[in-house]
Amino acid sequence: MAALSWMDTPQRYGLVSRALHWGMAALFAWQFTGMAVRILVGRHPVTAFMVGSHAGMGTLLLILVLLRGAWGLANARRRPPRDVGLIGRLAQLGHLALYALMFIVPSLALMRAYGSGRAFAPFGIPLFPGFEGGPVSWMTAPANAAHGLLAWTLLALVAGHVAMVIVHRVIWRDDVLHRMAGRAPKQAPSPAE
Repeated sequence: MAALSWMDTPQRYGLVSRALHWGMAALFAWQFTGMAVRILVGRHPVTAFMVGSHAGMGTLLLILVLLRGAWGLANARRRPPRDVGLIGRLAQLGHLALYALMFIVPSLALMRAYGSGRAFAPFGIPLFPGFEGGPVSWMTAPANAAHGLLAWTLLALVAGHVAMVIVHRVIWRDDVLHRMAGRAPKQAPSPAE
Protein backbone atom coordinates (compact mmCIF):
# COMPACT_ATOMS: atom_id res chain seq x y z
CA MET A 1 0.00 0.00 0.00
CA ALA A 2 1.35 3.43 -0.93
CA ALA A 3 2.09 5.92 1.84
CA LEU A 4 -0.37 8.75 2.32
CA SER A 5 0.75 11.83 0.40
CA TRP A 6 0.90 15.35 1.83
CA MET A 7 -1.08 16.48 -1.20
CA ASP A 8 -4.58 15.40 -2.16
CA THR A 9 -5.02 12.81 -4.89
CA PRO A 10 -8.06 11.77 -6.96
CA GLN A 11 -8.39 8.72 -4.68
CA ARG A 12 -8.17 10.38 -1.24
CA TYR A 13 -7.30 13.49 0.71
CA GLY A 14 -3.69 13.98 1.75
CA LEU A 15 -2.18 14.47 5.19
CA VAL A 16 -2.62 18.26 5.25
CA SER A 17 -6.31 18.13 4.28
CA ARG A 18 -6.92 15.38 6.81
CA ALA A 19 -5.12 17.24 9.61
CA LEU A 20 -7.12 20.41 8.90
CA HIS A 21 -10.41 18.49 8.66
CA TRP A 22 -10.02 16.45 11.85
CA GLY A 23 -8.32 19.25 13.80
CA MET A 24 -11.20 21.57 13.01
CA ALA A 25 -13.70 18.82 13.86
CA ALA A 26 -12.10 18.49 17.31
CA LEU A 27 -12.15 22.27 17.88
CA PHE A 28 -15.79 22.52 16.78
CA ALA A 29 -16.65 19.65 19.13
CA TRP A 30 -14.96 21.59 21.96
CA GLN A 31 -16.85 24.77 21.06
CA PHE A 32 -20.26 23.13 20.86
CA THR A 33 -19.67 21.01 23.96
CA GLY A 34 -18.75 24.15 25.90
CA MET A 35 -21.92 25.91 24.82
CA ALA A 36 -24.03 22.83 25.62
CA VAL A 37 -22.45 22.65 29.09
CA ARG A 38 -23.19 26.35 29.57
CA ILE A 39 -26.85 25.81 28.67
CA LEU A 40 -27.24 22.64 30.75
CA VAL A 41 -25.10 23.45 33.80
CA GLY A 42 -25.13 27.24 33.96
CA ARG A 43 -22.48 28.95 36.08
CA HIS A 44 -19.97 26.38 37.21
CA PRO A 45 -16.17 26.06 37.22
CA VAL A 46 -16.35 23.53 34.36
CA THR A 47 -18.47 25.95 32.36
CA ALA A 48 -16.07 28.80 33.09
CA PHE A 49 -13.14 26.67 31.92
CA MET A 50 -14.79 25.55 28.70
CA VAL A 51 -16.49 28.81 27.77
CA GLY A 52 -13.40 30.79 28.81
CA SER A 53 -11.58 29.34 25.80
CA HIS A 54 -14.46 30.01 23.37
CA ALA A 55 -13.17 33.26 21.86
CA GLY A 56 -9.63 31.98 21.47
CA MET A 57 -10.73 28.70 19.93
CA GLY A 58 -13.10 30.57 17.62
CA THR A 59 -10.23 32.76 16.43
CA LEU A 60 -8.10 29.68 15.85
CA LEU A 61 -10.97 28.09 13.92
CA LEU A 62 -11.25 31.16 11.67
CA ILE A 63 -7.53 30.94 10.90
CA LEU A 64 -7.86 27.22 10.14
CA VAL A 65 -10.89 27.86 7.90
CA LEU A 66 -8.84 30.34 5.87
CA LEU A 67 -5.89 27.92 5.69
CA ARG A 68 -8.19 25.06 4.74
CA GLY A 69 -9.85 27.13 2.03
CA ALA A 70 -6.49 28.15 0.57
CA TRP A 71 -5.22 24.56 0.73
CA GLY A 72 -8.41 23.32 -0.92
CA LEU A 73 -8.03 25.80 -3.77
CA ALA A 74 -4.38 24.82 -4.21
CA ASN A 75 -5.41 21.15 -4.42
CA ALA A 76 -8.66 21.64 -6.37
CA ARG A 77 -7.50 19.70 -9.42
CA ARG A 78 -6.01 16.86 -7.37
CA ARG A 79 -8.96 16.20 -5.03
CA PRO A 80 -11.30 13.22 -5.25
CA PRO A 81 -14.08 13.91 -7.75
CA ARG A 82 -17.58 14.72 -6.58
CA ASP A 83 -20.54 12.52 -7.42
CA VAL A 84 -22.40 13.53 -10.54
CA GLY A 85 -26.09 14.28 -10.75
CA LEU A 86 -28.45 15.55 -8.07
CA ILE A 87 -26.63 13.87 -5.17
CA GLY A 88 -23.35 15.44 -6.22
CA ARG A 89 -24.90 18.91 -6.53
CA LEU A 90 -26.58 18.58 -3.14
CA ALA A 91 -23.28 17.47 -1.58
CA GLN A 92 -21.52 20.44 -3.15
CA LEU A 93 -24.19 22.84 -1.84
CA GLY A 94 -23.93 21.27 1.62
CA HIS A 95 -20.16 21.70 1.66
CA LEU A 96 -20.43 25.30 0.44
CA ALA A 97 -22.92 26.03 3.23
CA LEU A 98 -20.57 24.43 5.78
CA TYR A 99 -17.62 26.50 4.59
CA ALA A 100 -19.69 29.69 4.49
CA LEU A 101 -20.90 29.22 8.06
CA MET A 102 -17.45 28.14 9.27
CA PHE A 103 -16.23 31.54 8.01
CA ILE A 104 -19.23 33.72 8.93
CA VAL A 105 -19.80 32.50 12.51
CA PRO A 106 -16.32 33.29 13.89
CA SER A 107 -16.04 36.42 11.70
CA LEU A 108 -19.16 37.84 13.32
CA ALA A 109 -17.76 37.09 16.77
CA LEU A 110 -14.42 38.69 15.90
CA MET A 111 -16.19 41.79 14.59
CA ARG A 112 -18.20 41.93 17.82
CA ALA A 113 -15.02 41.58 19.88
CA TYR A 114 -13.43 44.49 18.02
CA GLY A 115 -16.59 46.59 18.20
CA SER A 116 -16.87 46.04 21.95
CA GLY A 117 -14.02 48.48 22.50
CA ARG A 118 -12.14 46.02 24.70
CA ALA A 119 -8.69 44.71 23.90
CA PHE A 120 -8.67 41.22 22.43
CA ALA A 121 -5.74 38.87 22.99
CA PRO A 122 -6.66 35.20 22.47
CA PHE A 123 -4.07 32.89 24.06
CA GLY A 124 -2.22 36.04 25.17
CA ILE A 125 -1.54 37.17 21.59
CA PRO A 126 -2.78 40.75 21.15
CA LEU A 127 -4.95 41.00 18.03
CA PHE A 128 -6.29 44.49 18.63
CA PRO A 129 -6.19 47.05 21.41
CA GLY A 130 -9.19 48.47 23.19
CA PHE A 131 -10.51 51.94 22.46
CA GLU A 132 -12.44 54.68 24.25
CA GLY A 133 -16.03 55.56 23.57
CA GLY A 134 -17.82 52.31 24.27
CA PRO A 135 -19.21 49.69 21.90
CA VAL A 136 -19.77 50.35 18.20
CA SER A 137 -23.30 49.05 17.69
CA TRP A 138 -23.07 48.39 13.95
CA MET A 139 -20.20 46.01 14.73
CA THR A 140 -21.68 44.32 17.79
CA ALA A 141 -25.33 44.07 16.71
CA PRO A 142 -24.89 41.54 13.85
CA ALA A 143 -23.09 39.05 16.10
CA ASN A 144 -25.50 39.64 18.95
CA ALA A 145 -28.37 38.87 16.58
CA ALA A 146 -26.92 36.03 14.52
CA HIS A 147 -23.75 34.42 15.97
CA GLY A 148 -25.55 31.88 18.17
CA LEU A 149 -28.30 31.09 15.67
CA LEU A 150 -25.84 30.59 12.83
CA ALA A 151 -23.57 28.52 15.08
CA TRP A 152 -26.41 26.11 15.92
CA THR A 153 -27.30 26.03 12.21
CA LEU A 154 -23.69 25.08 11.54
CA LEU A 155 -24.00 22.27 14.10
CA ALA A 156 -27.12 21.02 12.28
CA LEU A 157 -25.19 21.00 8.99
CA VAL A 158 -22.31 19.15 10.65
CA ALA A 159 -24.79 16.56 11.93
CA GLY A 160 -26.15 16.24 8.38
CA HIS A 161 -22.60 15.85 7.08
CA VAL A 162 -21.95 13.02 9.56
CA ALA A 163 -25.31 11.43 8.73
CA MET A 164 -24.43 11.41 5.03
CA VAL A 165 -21.09 9.75 5.78
CA ILE A 166 -23.05 7.02 7.57
CA VAL A 167 -25.47 6.73 4.62
CA HIS A 168 -22.53 6.39 2.23
CA ARG A 169 -20.93 3.74 4.42
CA VAL A 170 -23.93 1.68 5.58
CA ILE A 171 -26.53 2.06 2.84
CA TRP A 172 -24.65 2.87 -0.36
CA ARG A 173 -21.56 0.90 0.74
CA ASP A 174 -19.10 3.11 -1.07
CA ASP A 175 -15.67 4.27 0.02
CA VAL A 176 -16.33 7.98 0.57
CA LEU A 177 -15.18 7.72 4.20
CA HIS A 178 -11.81 6.34 3.12
CA ARG A 179 -11.13 9.56 1.25
CA MET A 180 -10.80 11.44 4.57
CA ALA A 181 -10.20 8.71 7.15
CA GLY A 182 -8.34 5.47 7.40
CA ARG A 183 -6.46 3.57 4.80
CA ALA A 184 -7.25 3.39 1.15
CA PRO A 185 -9.70 0.61 0.36
CA LYS A 186 -8.16 -2.62 -0.84
CA GLN A 187 -8.35 -2.97 -4.58
CA ALA A 188 -9.17 -6.22 -6.23
CA PRO A 189 -6.21 -7.68 -8.15
CA SER A 190 -6.33 -7.11 -11.86
CA PRO A 191 -7.23 -10.11 -14.05
CA ALA A 192 -3.63 -10.26 -15.34
CA GLU A 193 -2.24 -10.95 -11.85
